Amino acid sequence: MEFNKEKIKQVIHYIIHKCQNQPYFGKTVLYKLMYFSDFNYYEKYEKLITNEKYVKKHHGPTPSNFEELINELINENKIGEKTEQVYTHYRHKYYSSKNPDDSLLNNKELEVINNVINELSHMNAKKISEYSHGDKPWRVAKFRDVLDPEFVFYRTDEYSVREYDE
Repeated sequence: MEFNKEKIKQVIHYIIHKCQNQPYFGKTVLYKLMYFSDFNYYEKYEKLITNEKYVKKHHGPTPSNFEELINELINENKIGEKTEQVYTHYRHKYYSSKNPDDSLLNNKELEVINNVINELSHMNAKKISEYSHGDKPWRVAKFRDVLDPEFVFYRTDEYSVREYDE
């Protein structure tokens, strides 16, 4: 199924708006918050919020259409980007220029996104990347392959968000 470009842009803008003041919030953290929002929603409701494809990369799941989407949001003056040096690397920081439109997101989707933000957005890039490496869909994929959301049904208790009957 094709991803909904406007919906995923709303998800990105919403997460940026909610997390822009977190001290470690940057591109890597945003990637993982998007991933866990989509895959946690899949575990609970058996469909993705955005239908974005996430690729197994060295630092964890990476949304495949991110650069195009983030550039559109910047060009639409909905968000801004600044780069700051952190020790030996650069952090891409994003900030919201206006309140996000969440009209394409239903209450269950917003609840899952907000839960992910509340649980994970405080992590720095290294910690959230390491955390993402423990999730079953990332663990079973080959490097540079698209992650299969079906593997959320084989998550360990640490990652599982669904109540299963015994």
